[in-house]
Amino acid sequence: GRTGGTGPPSGRHQRCTPWVLGRRVAAAVAWSVLLLPVCTGAFVVLSGLDPFHPVRWISNSFNDLYTSYVIFCILLMSVVTLIISIFNVEFYAVVPSIPCSRLALIGKIIHPQQVIHSVVHAVMGMLVAWCTAVMTKGKFQFLAVSCTPSESLDDTVPQMCLNEYHLFFLLSGAFMGYSYSLSYLINNMNYLPFPVIQQYKYLRFRRSLPLLIKHSCVESLYFVRNFCVTYYFFGYIPKVWISTTMNLHIDSKLHPLDSLTGLLDLSLFYHTWLCGVFLLITWYIAWLLFKIYATETHHFPVQPTFAEETDQCLPKILNSNPPLIIKFLALQDLMLLSQYSPVRRQEVFSLSQPGGHPHNWTAISRECLSLLSDLTQRLIAQQEAAAANGRPVCLHAVYSLSSGAVVREDMAFQSPRSNIVPRASMSSLVKPSLTPLKTLSGSDVGSPFSSPALNCKMGILDVNSPWHGSVQSPQVMRRGPKLWTILPSPISLHNKSLSPPPPNLFYTVRRW
Repeated sequence: GRTGGTGPPSGRHQRCTPWVLGRRVAAAVAWSVLLLPVCTGAFVVLSGLDPFHPVRWISNSFNDLYTSYVIFCILLMSVVTLIISIFNVEFYAVVPSIPCSRLALIGKIIHPQQVIHSVVHAVMGMLVAWCTAVMTKGKFQFLAVSCTPSESLDDTVPQMCLNEYHLFFLLSGAFMGYSYSLSYLINNMNYLPFPVIQQYKYLRFRRSLPLLIKHSCVESLYFVRNFCVTYYFFGYIPKVWISTTMNLHIDSKLHPLDSLTGLLDLSLFYHTWLCGVFLLITWYIAWLLFKIYATETHHFPVQPTFAEETDQCLPKILNSNPPLIIKFLALQDLMLLSQYSPVRRQEVFSLSQPGGHPHNWTAISRECLSLLSDLTQRLIAQQEAAAANGRPVCLHAVYSLSSGAVVREDMAFQSPRSNIVPRASMSSLVKPSLTPLKTLSGSDVGSPFSSPALNCKMGILDVNSPWHGSVQSPQVMRRGPKLWTILPSPISLHNKSLSPPPPNLFYTVRRW
């Protein structure tokens, strides 16, 4: 589920979460469902591709859009989109969970919660594949078809045979659903980065849509390739099991699809790839809309207008223990308030009546100083642990309320040349130093699905990197037995309140 947090939220803030997040989730789901008929229409047009007869192709496509089975498939896929959105809401995190090793990543993959996530997505992928097979029609529409076995040619007795093309579609949908779930975990797609530069939701979605479509097309190719290899070695197992269970014959006049001759069918490859593109686009749109709506700015009142609004005020939320999504939204609102809202700043520094005490400023400043102090202590603890054993320690909480949790706006589908990939998107199963540049040349540089090693190979510098824009200290360039010491000296004890912490600490920790 959600990661991060220091304890269970109180009851009043459990009521605050639906107040802030509930309407955003509902709006994201509604737009995902409303965009589903558009995606379905595009799929129906492309599935009946006939460039040699364009008039008949277009007319047949528009006639199919109003048929009962297409409408039923849209309704069924709306339910699938709703379930996928529910899992996006249940698994979101505002603190990235970065596995420290490959063994830790494997442990996350086989975790019961992740297993449930993968199984549900595999089932949803099979439902989407069934809908695409029905809408494609032709040889992909039904699982059982009438046939005449070769031993009954003289009697011409029709029997029911297994349609392996339909079975291939269903299994490919389940495989793509599971692959999506695995990619969702490895690439930290549940992480919600808060944008620094605020834009309208429509502009953010429009900017990300072309890269979303491009990424879905490329990723579907890899999924189809992997599934074809898997079906070539293990495809006979489900085929024999289903034919035996449903008492269906196998048409020996057709080439089996678990052979090279069967898999070289271009029509089968094209429609399977198109099915994967349709599945990924609809699911990525639901994921993208949830990220856009969930990280949208929210204005918390500085002072309550009514007595029942006290728990929803900015100072109260900052000094309490709400869900992390609420606290991050409050900190984001405080950042925007300090820069662009003189009227609300006056409310922060206003004095209470009677008494003349700056309660709002005291509460806000106390929480901000507490967060900075907590971050400093965590960095010192990590520095000392790293200096003790010579290896960095994986402390996820360092990112909780630091600058690492607020990245550039909407890094999901930035342009390949301008985006810097967050550290959280790197897979522990891939060694950057051993990844050849040739295999990475087709990836989307700057998407959350690529590795930071790709950006290094492509010559993209991270503005947050310690190697960008400054000359580094020898303490950073070489690792000594002790990077810095906290043992007091007479001079440091005398000037303890005036000596700032060594700057190399922060650069070294960020480098790790």
